[in-house]
Amino acid sequence: MNFSEIAANTPLLTILQLLPFLTGLVLVWVRGNAAVALGGIMSLAQVFLAINLYAKFDVHQPAGVMQFAESVQILGAFHYHAAVDGISVMFVLLTSLISLLSVAFILVMRLHESLMLAVMMMLQAVVTSQFVTVDLLWFTSMSCLEMLLVGYLIKRWPTSNDVQPALARYLQFMTVSLLLMVFGTLVLGWNYADATGGRWSFSLYELAKLGFGKHDMVGTLVFFALFYALAIRIPLFPFHGWLPGFMLHGNVAVAPIYLLGLKVGVYGLLRFVFPILPNAVWEWHVVATAFAATGVFYAAFLAMRQQTLRELLAFAVISHTGILTIGLFSLHRMALQGAVLLALNFGLAITGLLLMTGMVWQRTRTTRLSKLGGLLDYIPIVGLAFLVAGLAIVGMPGTPGFDAVHFVLEGSIKSFGAVVTVAAALGNLVAAGFLLRAFQQAFLATPGVDTRRWDTNPAYPAEQLMAGIVMLVTVAVGFYSAPWIALIEQPISGLAGVFSEYVGTVQGVGH
Repeated sequence: MNFSEIAANTPLLTILQLLPFLTGLVLVWVRGNAAVALGGIMSLAQVFLAINLYAKFDVHQPAGVMQFAESVQILGAFHYHAAVDGISVMFVLLTSLISLLSVAFILVMRLHESLMLAVMMMLQAVVTSQFVTVDLLWFTSMSCLEMLLVGYLIKRWPTSNDVQPALARYLQFMTVSLLLMVFGTLVLGWNYADATGGRWSFSLYELAKLGFGKHDMVGTLVFFALFYALAIRIPLFPFHGWLPGFMLHGNVAVAPIYLLGLKVGVYGLLRFVFPILPNAVWEWHVVATAFAATGVFYAAFLAMRQQTLRELLAFAVISHTGILTIGLFSLHRMALQGAVLLALNFGLAITGLLLMTGMVWQRTRTTRLSKLGGLLDYIPIVGLAFLVAGLAIVGMPGTPGFDAVHFVLEGSIKSFGAVVTVAAALGNLVAAGFLLRAFQQAFLATPGVDTRRWDTNPAYPAEQLMAGIVMLVTVAVGFYSAPWIALIEQPISGLAGVFSEYVGTVQGVGH
């Protein structure tokens, strides 16, 4: 067997999941600089594996064709079945990059916590597994592990002595989300078994073929269970109650990056809910859009009232998630494409904002806006990276958000008309205001306290490197968005085709 045959038979998706998981197990026992070195090397290896996956992926395969399929029956209905389309590949690339930046952040923070690195690597494995699975039960199981690992990060490495109420609220919301996911998953499996003579299955392919008719009460029940479960994780108004406390008292950057930078809830809607329950999605898409449109303004105006940078970012997440959700539930090809690109842009932008906020906290030990100011004099590159990431969120030209927001608004106006679209656009405008206000108060205003207690040294090399990577990747993806559009074009065409009987003829981007 030659090298090309070995490469062709390599279970790439399994390696992408096992490598960070096994690294995490090793890091439980490794200490000090060796742990940081191992975490960095393995995170870099994961990036190269993700790039290899992208390089081997055939973007010209027709809609509905999943590639790199791997399948193992484990315990009856519990089935390891992994495969990817363009949307999955994009999320895997984003996961590997964000994980590498998170490891770099540990170095910047000078924590050298091998246990934190271990948890982070396991989180990467669990999240990657959710992005490559085509089995709903597996997705739900990995969701449970993600909830527990993030909860441990908050409990073990908080930035506040009053973290317990925030942790309890997080666990309450996530437990409800998990119970709803389990309920919806089991009802789908039971319904499949009832229709096929007792054979249970949670495969996306099998469940999508069986489907539910229009106005089917079981289908509606499952839709609400899965939609509410994933809306908590996105988070979407009014299911966001866990987020402000989580952001203020929990881990300063690492935990929020994994939970907010990687939109697993959005991916769950695209991968499982929309293909399996198209009739219920259509029947209730206006309700979902109403939640989203309300959340855009509700969160944007609350963001203007926040006194800390971390709480402001929490409401920025909720506001922009609303715009993304409007794109999803427009069920129009262009809007769906924009929503997926917006998830990519959001992952890059919120990661950049959280990392830069973490650096500010490391130097000043506060994120209260009234106590910040003048930081551009000491760490200008950090301030510039914060500004670029903030502009990316609001969709400025030259950032990935520009094309994404354009697609969402154009698709939205065709599905909902002017009212919802103008509301989304105005909400985005308000978001620009509160993010620029945050930048002005933190980096340009006169400091509100005696700065002699701060670390006012110029940016360290690691800080410069991280801020540079954030800006470079954001601008590069923004100016060169064609590969990402091509990557998701076929799966989005297939998904839009499911709803074409409702929204009319599927139209191409730009038509």
